[in-house]
Amino acid sequence: MPNVQGFGLGLRTEHYADFEAGLPAGQRPDWLEIISENYLVPGGAPLAHLERIRRDYPLVMHGVSMSIGSSDPLNLDYLRSLRQLADRIAPAWLSDHLCWTGVDHRNLHDLLPMPYTRAALDHLCSRIEQVQELLARPLVLENVSSYVRFVADEMSEAEFVATLLRRSGCQLLLDVNNVYVSARNHGFDAKAYIDQMPPEQVVQIHLAGHEDLGELVIDTHDHPVCDPVWQLYRHTLERLGRPVPTMIERDDHIPPLAELLQELDQARQVSVELFAAEAQPC
Repeated sequence: MPNVQGFGLGLRTEHYADFEAGLPAGQRPDWLEIISENYLVPGGAPLAHLERIRRDYPLVMHGVSMSIGSSDPLNLDYLRSLRQLADRIAPAWLSDHLCWTGVDHRNLHDLLPMPYTRAALDHLCSRIEQVQELLARPLVLENVSSYVRFVADEMSEAEFVATLLRRSGCQLLLDVNNVYVSARNHGFDAKAYIDQMPPEQVVQIHLAGHEDLGELVIDTHDHPVCDPVWQLYRHTLERLGRPVPTMIERDDHIPPLAELLQELDQARQVSVELFAAEAQPC
């Protein structure tokens, strides 16, 4: 598997030509994250582009359809396709979302939050064990943004996520923007949430933009990262005590690659300011 470190971007079709043409040293991301579902095909243009680009960039896989929290049986055909793709491109890790995306075999095409209950924890731990066995690799799960809460909740989201990580042994893709969005929507302390995450199980960080409507914040991935999220990212790295592979997500109003790389440099600068002194020889 490739060694993923540093700062990455999500691979989007708008930037295929840039990556295939080659970028100058110092003007390229360290790695790329792919949306798994875009490449679960036996051949064709998407895989052809991916095969060319992966010669130059380490990859990680990020899915949106596992529905790990659903009450439906796991989709074994989907999981087998994921494993085939992972075996083909050898990602550093494979991630999806801590959520459910449908029920009664209907995909609602949204990342829906879990009820934060002990029963849901038991359900997820069992499903994670099955998925990791089927994929023959550890599973990385991402915290999602949310806009409603369940009346049946028995604990906070942070307690739920931290408990799940410790019980299941899976790893965390910590989406700092999602923490900020949910904290604004539900009125909890975003830094306190971050502080509850087990540092050793955080393997990746997402940064993104959102739409701020005042009383409601929506995770849209169509804006640059805002100052409060940059501040929360700095707090996250301070809490984790080490550099963590970090990427910026942009899924709409996608700017030229150079603009995203400039934004990614902001994340790099935060990490350098915090950890450069530790990296220097005595």
